Amino acid sequence: MNGNRWKLMRQAMTPIFTSAKLKKMFYIMDKSGKDFITYLKNNPEKLNGKAFDSIATFCCAAIGAAVFGVVSDSVFDSPFLDVARRAFRATFKSNIKSTVMNLSPWLSRKLKIKLFSEYEEFFIGAVKKIIRQREHESGQKHDFADICVNLQRSGTLKDRETGLEMEPTDELLAGQAFFFFSAGVDPSAAAIFGCLLELGRHPDHLEKVHVEIDSTFEALNGKLTYESVMDMGYLEMVLCESLRLWPPIGFLGRQCVEDTVLPVGNIKIEKGTKVFAAVYELHHDPKHYPDPEVFDPERFASEAARDSGVYMPFGKGNRLCVGMRFARLQVKTGLIHFLRNFTVETKFDGDVVQFRKDQIQVRPANVDIKFIPRKKHL
Repeated sequence: MNGNRWKLMRQAMTPIFTSAKLKKMFYIMDKSGKDFITYLKNNPEKLNGKAFDSIATFCCAAIGAAVFGVVSDSVFDSPFLDVARRAFRATFKSNIKSTVMNLSPWLSRKLKIKLFSEYEEFFIGAVKKIIRQREHESGQKHDFADICVNLQRSGTLKDRETGLEMEPTDELLAGQAFFFFSAGVDPSAAAIFGCLLELGRHPDHLEKVHVEIDSTFEALNGKLTYESVMDMGYLEMVLCESLRLWPPIGFLGRQCVEDTVLPVGNIKIEKGTKVFAAVYELHHDPKHYPDPEVFDPERFASEAARDSGVYMPFGKGNRLCVGMRFARLQVKTGLIHFLRNFTVETKFDGDVVQFRKDQIQVRPANVDIKFIPRKKHL
């Protein structure tokens, strides 16, 4: 979406991510984290090799549970898990489609190119079924399906400024639900992978995180709460720094909507021009981060560092990732449950980091993580 349609949909989706809503949704994330530990313990072959795949499986299951609710004993039993994993698996065909859509939206519309057309029937049908079920259920599960029902009960979406109206149809809301997956799974998995990668290289920081997590669980008699996750200051700094070193998205693309002049450099930008912000390069620029290749969580001891104009792991401006707070909470909850039960070792294949040739993702290709059970919690 773009323009006023995007703006109206954004307004409708933003209330999902308030602190109050996330707090009510936390039980789903907490269960997903616990189920991930059970999943790893029941599949010990996944502890040594292909760590990113295991992490991505967790993120896929966790986001699926948040969209559709916890409907089974384990989030890993969800029928959506396999479909979502197949939908987002990069192939030559999907890469070609993405390239055409990015370089020429006009041509992609002319050729009627769609990225996920083969999954439309399954996904839209599933969302319709869940919405119809929820309409007849009492109580709320505080997941995305509840939001869909509430939006439809509220009626037509209206933009007071422009007068634009949109009907919250099943198809429109199914598109938003699918976007949860497409925008959430890979970046969330990359965030967790990057954090564990750095902790596996730096045992001193890993020990501090373990101490913070263990003391929290002990203070709460083995339970985790929304407030306790938000209060883990050192984990927050570690995550911020790992997102600086390994931003899930390498660059951001924006399209100019009217002729303008940039305030710095007096650079003219014409309407329709695409502008790209090189996130990875900004995060590794010594002008902004002294010794940029050094993992130093203390860089983010202050909120000012997180609000810096060059720090943008979730984007910047009006199109800042709408699910940023959701993603950070889910990532931290997954990390907490994982590090409560496991420690990590990082393994490099070679002396120089090599990267996969993905569309926009930043992911090292010659790095893996070994999961080692912590004996005191077995």
